[in-house]
Amino acid sequence: MSGPASGAGAFRATTRPLPGTPDVLAASGDSGLFWQRERSGLAGRGEALRIHLPHGLDEPGAADRVAHALGAIAADDEVGRPGTGPVAMGALPFDRGAPASVVVPEVLVGTDGESSWVTTVRRADAGQHAGEVERRAEEVVAAALGHRTRPAPAPPDEFRLVPSLSHARWMEVVAEAVEHIRAGDLGKVVLARRVDIEANRPFATSDVLERLGALYPSCMVFRMEGFVGASPELLISRRDLTVASHPLAGTVARSGDAAADRGLVDALLASPKERAEHAFVVDELGRALAPWCEALDVPDRPSILELRNVSHLATAVTGRLRPAPPTALRLVDAVHPTPAVAGTPTDKATAYLQTAEGFDRGRYAGPVGWVSATGDGDWAIGIRSAVVDGARASICAGVGVVADSDPRAELAETQLKLQALLAALVRP
Repeated sequence: MSGPASGAGAFRATTRPLPGTPDVLAASGDSGLFWQRERSGLAGRGEALRIHLPHGLDEPGAADRVAHALGAIAADDEVGRPGTGPVAMGALPFDRGAPASVVVPEVLVGTDGESSWVTTVRRADAGQHAGEVERRAEEVVAAALGHRTRPAPAPPDEFRLVPSLSHARWMEVVAEAVEHIRAGDLGKVVLARRVDIEANRPFATSDVLERLGALYPSCMVFRMEGFVGASPELLISRRDLTVASHPLAGTVARSGDAAADRGLVDALLASPKERAEHAFVVDELGRALAPWCEALDVPDRPSILELRNVSHLATAVTGRLRPAPPTALRLVDAVHPTPAVAGTPTDKATAYLQTAEGFDRGRYAGPVGWVSATGDGDWAIGIRSAVVDGARASICAGVGVVADSDPRAELAETQLKLQALLAALVRP
């Protein structure tokens, strides 16, 4: 079903409170939409409405089209929290012009750590179908509250890893990019590697998500129609007039030895190259957000975000939006893609990637998250991610290449980043 031309105004969303704190992952079932950020989570089941964007974010007024479709759904909301009422969830392609869509789930279970709720969306004239939606909602809530469980399928236990390019060829790609940068064609380019995984049985993505949540509790864990991951990078969060972003650029490995890790972090913070690259990403983000904000706080020094296997330079950007603020998705439109996942100048770097990488990124490094009818929402950058299709999966990792980049070191960084998903997918 497409929207909003399909008649979003014919739908009604009903939000009711839930007791306690639901298990959002259990509510999402084997393949439902799932989003978790610390204590908050959303699980979507079924499809009430799909809003198609044939030209992605490059379509004029794409974010407004989504907002119009959500706003046309009549809402009866007894909870009134961010994430209640009609909500659209999805993962958009890295390529701004590629076809995209977001889904308004038929049943959505949510929590923000303080309140919990269930939202159903059905046609206002649904008749008998309304009872079917309510029955499905009861089943989802029962799973969320631990009253109903299903036996898990046997996970795969045999795996074959196939890189899209050999190590030698990928290092040649990095060296070629360095030549273009030294020639002045580009300032920086973020090159990604892809590794395909073939298993003997279908992947159980709920098991993968559970492991990702345990391994990376500070990350945003998601599943959007076969696209799963644990992103450390918040692209946009909007709550009423407050906007936040948490760009990352600059990475070092973690060794497990506290003293050695402190030395690595100190070197990262002291590196003129890493600090300059990080500052450029933050400055570009600030320039993109500034026109929408009455006030914008951009710290002049980065902090350190520590994950299980790496540490990143990170800067927490916050702002106060002007009255009649744009939706979270409109702000995503303003900032995507950032130099952290494309390069500089962004347009030239993006065009270069389409020929240099040797594969279509799809949703890797694109925006993933949700937006509500009120305009609130959370969107991460879809890194540390995998596309899962039955017994096959593809994972990607990217690195920022500059004039003095060493191909062997860049290869090692991709291997380190790929471990995030490998640790959750491959269970020998």
